[in-house]
Amino acid sequence: MDGTKIIKGSLSLVVLQLLQHNKRMYGYEITKAVKEGSKGKTKITESALYPTLRKLLEEGLLETESEIVDGRERKYYLLTRKGVKESDNKLIAMQEAIISLQRLLKYKLGHG
Repeated sequence: MDGTKIIKGSLSLVVLQLLQHNKRMYGYEITKAVKEGSKGKTKITESALYPTLRKLLEEGLLETESEIVDGRERKYYLLTRKGVKESDNKLIAMQEAIISLQRLLKYKLGHG
């Protein structure tokens, strides 16, 4: 199974959780963390990541701060209080969905 297909539906949750655990990250760090965390099986592209980051910013779940690094501006993303709550809620919802899916996949007629 292609791991990149799995992550597209849950990219917002992945970003929120990474930021919750790492406090602040810039775009490349997020893509690198996904690749390393999945042992190379899942990669996200900038074309998938940045629209997700923009959406989370618009929803008030993230904020940004900029720093000059090696003469260039680097934008860091951080969770807002609302973002922390949403990250926790999305994680619980995902865990419940996974449990339900596992039950469905194990279900046998007459043995439910």
